[in-house]
Amino acid sequence: MKNSIPSDSKQKYVFSGIAVVLGILSAIAPIWPAGEVAPRVGGLLVIAGILELLHSFRRSSDEERKSAWFGAAITLIFAVLLINATNFVGTALIILIALSFLIDGIRYGIEAVKNYRRGANATFEILAMIGNLSVVAIILLTKDFGFDWTIALTGAWRIIGTAISIFHAKEGRSETSGIDVVESLELPDIPSVNSSVKKIQEEERVRYPIDKTWIIVFLVLLFIIHLGRMGLDKTALGILSPGVALFGDVVVALIITFGIISPLRAVFKKITSPVIRRLWIWVDKVPEEQRKKFGLRRIVNSYLERRLRTSIRLRNAGYSFRSAFMTGMQTGLPYAAMLAAIIPVFGMSWYFDTENWAAGIWDNWAASRTDEWRMAITRSTGETPGPNAFRIIPDSVNNTSDFSFIIIGDPGEGDASQLCLKDQIQIVSEKPDVRFILISSDIVYPSGEMKDYETKFWLPMKGVYKPVYAIPGNHDWYDALNGFTATFFEPKAAHDAILARINKDLKFTSTTENHIKELIKEAQRLRTNYGVPTGFQKSPYFQIQTDKFALITVETGVTRRIDDDQLAWLKQALEAAKGKYVMVVVGHPFYAIGEYQGSLNKDFQAIHQLLRDYKVNLVMGGDTHDLEYYVERGFGNDPGSVMHHFVNGGGGAYLSIGAAMKPRDEMPEKEWAHYPATEPLIKKIEDNNSILKAPAWYWTKKLNGWPFTAEFLSAAFDYNTSPFFQSFFEVKVEHSKGVIRFIPYGVNGQLHWKDIETSGNIMPGDKSAESAIEWVFPLTGN
Repeated sequence: MKNSIPSDSKQKYVFSGIAVVLGILSAIAPIWPAGEVAPRVGGLLVIAGILELLHSFRRSSDEERKSAWFGAAITLIFAVLLINATNFVGTALIILIALSFLIDGIRYGIEAVKNYRRGANATFEILAMIGNLSVVAIILLTKDFGFDWTIALTGAWRIIGTAISIFHAKEGRSETSGIDVVESLELPDIPSVNSSVKKIQEEERVRYPIDKTWIIVFLVLLFIIHLGRMGLDKTALGILSPGVALFGDVVVALIITFGIISPLRAVFKKITSPVIRRLWIWVDKVPEEQRKKFGLRRIVNSYLERRLRTSIRLRNAGYSFRSAFMTGMQTGLPYAAMLAAIIPVFGMSWYFDTENWAAGIWDNWAASRTDEWRMAITRSTGETPGPNAFRIIPDSVNNTSDFSFIIIGDPGEGDASQLCLKDQIQIVSEKPDVRFILISSDIVYPSGEMKDYETKFWLPMKGVYKPVYAIPGNHDWYDALNGFTATFFEPKAAHDAILARINKDLKFTSTTENHIKELIKEAQRLRTNYGVPTGFQKSPYFQIQTDKFALITVETGVTRRIDDDQLAWLKQALEAAKGKYVMVVVGHPFYAIGEYQGSLNKDFQAIHQLLRDYKVNLVMGGDTHDLEYYVERGFGNDPGSVMHHFVNGGGGAYLSIGAAMKPRDEMPEKEWAHYPATEPLIKKIEDNNSILKAPAWYWTKKLNGWPFTAEFLSAAFDYNTSPFFQSFFEVKVEHSKGVIRFIPYGVNGQLHWKDIETSGNIMPGDKSAESAIEWVFPLTGN
């Protein structure tokens, strides 16, 4: 009996048409307005993959459906690779993309051979094979043409191939899934089988409303759990974030069902099918009404029916997306819920906790809007453009007195890794010379929302009574900077800034005038209750200058860019700082994880070049979660030029391990240091690792995580147990001695040279391994 009747649908033409448009958009992605090409093409591929996956449920045969599923999987893998392009080593991304097309080409070649042997038409499969192999050729031919164009063209080729696959596919509709299963399993045509099929189909029909109800209840409960764990926030972001987490649970459930359980079951079914056929025949020898109530035949029949029920459900899943969704939820949702509950225990929350997946969604959203938002915010202040714009003058910071300040990077996870520094920050902040504290990146994880500020900023900073300033990190932008603005801006400036951002978004937002007032009121309530002084800024970037010293902050948003207004301001501030010791605090470091980061995009590299042109003395950046130091020498036309670089992101987030795992001879500069040192970091990881993480650790330690980076895998080894290796800096500007000192602190006080890993040529000759670390420089301009 045929299991389907061919019939084209409107969906075929709509889906293939959409895919063609997506392919054209991919082909011209490099000439779109400013933005990263790889994640942009990755997003188009996600849509194309979903289209093919959805259409697969209309395919007329098992072979057609499996082909579509495999093709969609390749497309989605390609998309994931592009979206995470920055996490790959060198040419690894291109190699993996070429490999994915090569595998798909080989698959079509195998299908073509099979069709030829059984006398079927293999033209489409041959053309598909040639198309996929052509992409490999394109990659090889365009490798010198530019990474962006290579990505755009290969992405377009893949999407157009998807359009052709959808258009060429034969569609059908189910007649009787039960009979189809019987035929596919080659079960005997006997009364026991036939009666069981009819009974199961009727039970499934009756059970459908019941299953639908418990699935809905289960999903509602999961949403409430996510809402409770993530906190209730009366904004679109506050509701959408647990919604994204719930969507993640659904995706995980479908992956578990169709990516793990179904393939394993198919293998088991193939191995055991001869035995199952014999068991059916054995059971059928005694009519059902004559079987013993607790006899062996009744027990075996129950087992056989359970297997048959699962097969029928999976077959139904192949006929419609609704059936597939129901089967996926019935089978995989309980496992997905268990996974969501236990994964944080293993320190893998940034990968598999669906509550953190929302941050990835907001990252892409904020990346496209940050420059527009920032300009709207700074223009709302009415600040007159010029060398004195956005200047802050802390008490007792003047041209003659010595003063110091604290810089903390990336503190805001609100767990033991952040709180382990609380006492040291408080002790250092109480020094008479300390005038203020600067938080240089990612004040609150994961999405910078006001609901998280109490536990991740105010409580950890309780006991600090010096003014606190901040520049946002990428995570702080995920709620359109609302929480940051309300906390660190002057109240009127905060109101005007958020309102200006709303207007820039054409009021397409859940942030209303009343909500703005609530945010500012909440910030004031927390400020009063915790006694931590904030609310002194008008902008996400600012400057502090004396006659001999300039501190200039550069806010690089999500994608390591600055807008035109900030660029003009930065040039004016640097011009006004000529001849002074110039320290620039940047949202992202130019050197980090043992690599040069400036080449990540041309805009970021242009900022670095600007700082070189103005002979900036020292650059400090957060974002990477450790302490690193690099000396850049001999740039430009001046062989004696020098710029010092610090990574200062060890204020509380999970530790980065990129620099510690980097071979010494592959560091980007000859003079370097990093904390934690390699040996104690590895010891902590290995002391805490379980057998479940042994493969991941071997992959990281021996293979450096290839094709990813060791840095990308850092969060897999996030252990909130001692010893802790978090850190922060005290900066002492000593006009009286004509020097500036950079003093690093760990959880037990000032760090010593024995605590850090170095290139061997940066420790002063009069110091020993037991000496406390101080980087001391003349308080003069370059």
